[in-house]
Order: sequence, then structure tokens, then C-alpha cells
Amino acid sequence: MTYCVGMVLDRGLVLMSDTRTNSGVDNISVFRKMFRWHNPGERVIALMTAGNLATTQAVISHLEERTKAPDNRHNSLLELPTMFQVAAEVGKLLQQTVQDTQERNGAKGSGRFSASIILAGQIKGMEPRLFLIYPEGNFIEASFDTPFFQIGETKYGRPILIRGYDRDMSFEDAVKLLTVSFDSTLKANLSVGLPLDLLVLERDNFQPLHERRIEQNDPYYEAISSSWSDALRSAFHSLPDYTFYQPKVK
Repeated sequence: MTYCVGMVLDRGLVLMSDTRTNSGVDNISVFRKMFRWHNPGERVIALMTAGNLATTQAVISHLEERTKAPDNRHNSLLELPTMFQVAAEVGKLLQQTVQDTQERNGAKGSGRFSASIILAGQIKGMEPRLFLIYPEGNFIEASFDTPFFQIGETKYGRPILIRGYDRDMSFEDAVKLLTVSFDSTLKANLSVGLPLDLLVLERDNFQPLHERRIEQNDPYYEAISSSWSDALRSAFHSLPDYTFYQPKVK
């Protein structure tokens, strides 16, 4: 399993993903699930993946080849004219990869090779855009009503995003919010784990504004995790007490 979040702000885009993959409690590995490409001054594009690892790695490998091979550049993420067309091309490639893999594995492979992708980026002269791409190849775009997307193990980290998100929040507050969301998910599900990858894309700055890997024992992550636990306990104890005895009505 995995957990990835992409978020749209007035200032740009913020993305975070975990790196854990597992085939049981005794077979845990670290694999990157966030990837990016950019032409300085012209465009920046990032992907996060969830689902079958072989499927997602095949998709990323094909995209990498297209950015490097001269005869394939017409389908390259660095050449397509709009983010919508980038999303359509990635969706087509994901759908074809899932279909080919299932056909090679027959009926037993049905459903096992599914994957989903969050696509984020901006092309010069256009708005920053965020898409959620499904294994069937279709996709939806983030909007004012749906300003962030999650893939993977989404349920544990969603409540804090819904309560804390504000479109005009700073990048720093957005990173803090995502860190709490990931901490809540890590606490509840062993299939999501550190390290975490973070990427901040500022509007009209066609290269990463900030990117880092949050490793085990990271001081900021540990401070957020500890402080959030303390804050939750304090909030719980400040709530009105329940009583078994109802006051008498005079």
C-alpha cells in the first residue's frame, strides 16, 4: 500500500508521498513513488503513483524513455502543449500498461495490476493544474470544490486535510498540514511508512521551489508527531464530560 497527496494552493502545488511497499509483514521495501521533470523557465511536471509496483514502474520507464529518445518526443511530457494533453497521454499509457499486463497473466491477473496516478504541474502561460488519473485511463481535475487528491491508503489522513485546508495558506502551513495527515496515516496503517518525499511547486517558477526526503528520526517530523499527539489529548480532555446522571428537572 502507499499514501500520496497532491494539493492546489493559490501559490502553487504541494505534493507528498511515502515510499513503503510490502508483500507481507516480513517483506518491506523502499521505492520512490514521486517523480518530476522540468524545463527551466518553460514547464515543470510531477507524478505520484500508487498500486501495483510493476505497473507503475513500467509507466515511469516509458515516460522517461520518451523524454530522452528523439523519435518519441512528440509524446513527451516535455513537449505536449497543455497539462490536459499530458494527463491524457499519461492516462492512455497507464490504461495500456494495465491491460497488457492483465492479458499476459490471463484471468488470474485480473485486478491485480491496477494503479492510479496523481499528476501535477504547470506550463508557461497557463495555470498550475492537478489531475487524478484512474487505471482505466480516464481522469479528473482538481477544482475549488475538490482542491486536493489522495491515492493509496487515504482514509486515515483525510479528516485533517478537510478540516485544515485553506486555499490561501502558505506553503509552510501546507507542509505542516500534510505532515500531520501522513503521521495520522502512519500511526494507523503499517503499510505506509517513512521516508516521505516532499515537493513544492511555486506558481510561475518552472522548477521545484523546495524538495526533500523526510527520513527516519527527522527532527521536524518527530516534533510534529509528538506535538499533534499532545494536542489531541489536550483537546479531548477539554471537551465537556459525559455523565450517567441527568440533572433533576425542577
